[in-house]
Amino acid sequence: MEKRELIRKEILYYIEKNSRANLGELAVLLGTDEVTVANEIAEMEKDKVICGYHTLIDWDKAGVELVTALIEVRMTPQRSQGFDKIAERICNYPEVHAVYLISGGYDLLVSLEGKTLKEVSQFVSEKLSTLDSVISTATHFILKKYKDHGTILSSKSESERMLVTP
Repeated sequence: MEKRELIRKEILYYIEKNSRANLGELAVLLGTDEVTVANEIAEMEKDKVICGYHTLIDWDKAGVELVTALIEVRMTPQRSQGFDKIAERICNYPEVHAVYLISGGYDLLVSLEGKTLKEVSQFVSEKLSTLDSVISTATHFILKKYKDHGTILSSKSESERMLVTP
């Protein structure tokens, strides 16, 4: 593997876990200079290898009430476009956080957030289910997040066992 390719992969692995990485520290870790790291990151951003930077927030701890749902969507693929056109349409809804083509009994997995269960349910029934190619949906509400994007969100309690006294 070429040295430049190796540096790029190492940069990607590191900033995926810590997008606020200090370029100087990253250069030292990779055995190169800060300018090289900055140039490689800029080029990967331009080429859309790096598509964006996100902050992972525990909304429960922030005191914000949000309902997260995963919706499985079964659909009829469109001639010559497969699932792409309908997936692009679903991506354009602001409530939608992610859309994945999946294997199994359903075709797409849609992740979205709303303020209430009713708001999410209305999105599914009024916007998603009414799309021409959609055959059926199954909605799963996230009750608690333990780990998200590789980060553990819940802290371990001192002891999960009940105290038993004689």
